[in-house]
Amino acid sequence: MQLSSPLVRRRSRNLETEGRSAMARSHSTRKACIPKAAAHKASILKALCAAFALLFVVAHPAAAQLSFKPTAEAVQEDKLLNALKEGDKITGRITIPDAMAASLIQPAGRDWRDFHRSKLPVIGGVAIIGMLALLAIFLMVRGRIRVDHGFSGTKILRFASFERFTHWLTASCFIVLALSGLNISFGRILILPLFGAQAFATMSTYAKFAHDYLAFPFMLGLVIMFLIWIKDNIPGKIDLQWLKRGGGILSKGQHPPARRFNAGQKGVFWIVIIGGSLMSVSGWFLLFPYIPANVTTMQFWTVIHAVIAMLFIAAMMAHIYIGTVGMEGAFDAMGTGEVDLNWAKEHHSLWVEEEQAKGHAPSGSTPRAMPAE
Repeated sequence: MQLSSPLVRRRSRNLETEGRSAMARSHSTRKACIPKAAAHKASILKALCAAFALLFVVAHPAAAQLSFKPTAEAVQEDKLLNALKEGDKITGRITIPDAMAASLIQPAGRDWRDFHRSKLPVIGGVAIIGMLALLAIFLMVRGRIRVDHGFSGTKILRFASFERFTHWLTASCFIVLALSGLNISFGRILILPLFGAQAFATMSTYAKFAHDYLAFPFMLGLVIMFLIWIKDNIPGKIDLQWLKRGGGILSKGQHPPARRFNAGQKGVFWIVIIGGSLMSVSGWFLLFPYIPANVTTMQFWTVIHAVIAMLFIAAMMAHIYIGTVGMEGAFDAMGTGEVDLNWAKEHHSLWVEEEQAKGHAPSGSTPRAMPAE
């Protein structure tokens, strides 16, 4: 029995052909849709990249700084810092032994930094340059203080060897301490441009070592000077007369009486003792910062150390001037320890009388005039 007629077979072949055509059309449609999807995805990717680029530009630090506007929180924080009193600080909790590390924010530190950067150079410049200017004017107006009657050729012992050793120990240490200390305040401005960064760094390193270690013999010299010269530097009534007459420095031929140290030298002595003591105490805290264990205390002593140093240097410049260029025959007192008898009579007449009474000095009643030069 035949299951299919020719008509059925023909219809079957038509359906198969139509099916194949439909599949072909579907396949071609899918091929046409793939490029369109890829293009759509590419456009989305480009849009995302553009958005990220725009976000990067907006979030860049430079752009943030240009467009920064203080928020309410920032304004309140600034008010908080300004409201803190002197010595107040914001601290945190730490687990290390260093108590000073607990200080997170200390508004007083800003004032301390500004003082060292702006005010201290002004104080130092006015004190030191001002003293140099005054000494230069004094030298031009008054000239060098000469021995009125000339050198006699007779010597009198003024300072023993140990006294001169103590003086030069303290003085040499002071000069190195002063120069190395001035390097801290003015080195970056004056020395760095001249020698360069590398040489300045090396110089500053050695200066720091010298400053730290020479502080100890300087303090020792202060103690010895105080012990051996305190008895001769107690102020008295005669010092008032010396001051009223300007010590005979301002006018020629006038020499008020004085003992071993006149009022001017006594003033230098107490400047050295008081100023040196303040420098020593403040310097001790700087050498050993864990003694105060307080940032505010450290800042206080650094200010004291710096200001006293500038004034101390200015005062010692005047002392050095009088002892060298300013007064004829004065350097011999600390150079050889002996001074000319005529010089001693003019500037320390009462002391000469005391030494002659003790038999420690010749009478020299008739001084022999000698050329001043």
